[in-house]
Amino acid sequence: MTANIPPKSVAPPPEQLASVEKGLVDAAVQFNGLIGNRVTGALTGMQPFSGSRDSIAMTEAAWETNRKFYPDEFDTVELLAQWVITPGDLYSGTDTPIVTLEDFRSRKIWALPGPLANIAKEIGAGVVATPAVRSNEVIANGVVDSHLGLNGDGLKAFQVLPYTKSVTRVSRPVYSTSFSFFVNKDKWAEISPEDQQAIRDISQDKVGKVAAGLWDSVSQEVQATFDELGIVEYTADPELEAALVKAAEPTTVAWKAKAEEAGFDGEAALAHYRARVADLSK
Repeated sequence: MTANIPPKSVAPPPEQLASVEKGLVDAAVQFNGLIGNRVTGALTGMQPFSGSRDSIAMTEAAWETNRKFYPDEFDTVELLAQWVITPGDLYSGTDTPIVTLEDFRSRKIWALPGPLANIAKEIGAGVVATPAVRSNEVIANGVVDSHLGLNGDGLKAFQVLPYTKSVTRVSRPVYSTSFSFFVNKDKWAEISPEDQQAIRDISQDKVGKVAAGLWDSVSQEVQATFDELGIVEYTADPELEAALVKAAEPTTVAWKAKAEEAGFDGEAALAHYRARVADLSK
């Protein structure tokens, strides 16, 4: 198979699914967080404190969970793969690290919109929430003194490493993001059954794990430069981690309620995902 990739996206990030449904493009990758009004199960791997630092393990667990609990959720397109990427961390832009709960509450933090921004607000930090592509203008211009949610790839791509002095890690990553890859139904129907199966055989969790592995490798490369850049690593105080976990609870409670409305057992799906992540992670 061959594919033609346009020089730039034919639709804004929230509209990738719609662009495939309408036939504007044959296939697309969609950030699941932007289609929460359309899908629920795809957000399983995005529930706070559910993942690990092994994106390949999270991706395999996510696909298994999809097949077991909500295999027909993407009913307007042909879903070929899903993956979960390297989680982000908490960073200080000053010489003072964020280790304790009071440290966190004293900061003005850039955070990804949604769960991360809500968690930071719930704890009491000042929050500026923008899409990741706008993180640099907020962080570099000193609007905030800390940031939450960027992984190694984001630190590099959005050029915020010069404004980062330390990183604080918790025992389980606060949050991870997931993506889906799908094909237009009509275009899929034009492919012979034999070729459809051949495509499935190299897609599903396989292509997802390749994508996830690339994210991990970039993050590892960036983290390997921390010593050289003078970025110091700290471990969060247990009180801070406990506060983050508690502040995240409303996000998962709301998601489980929505899952029930969608007709599947969110409690069981999330428990399965978390257990498989733990089993599969290095």
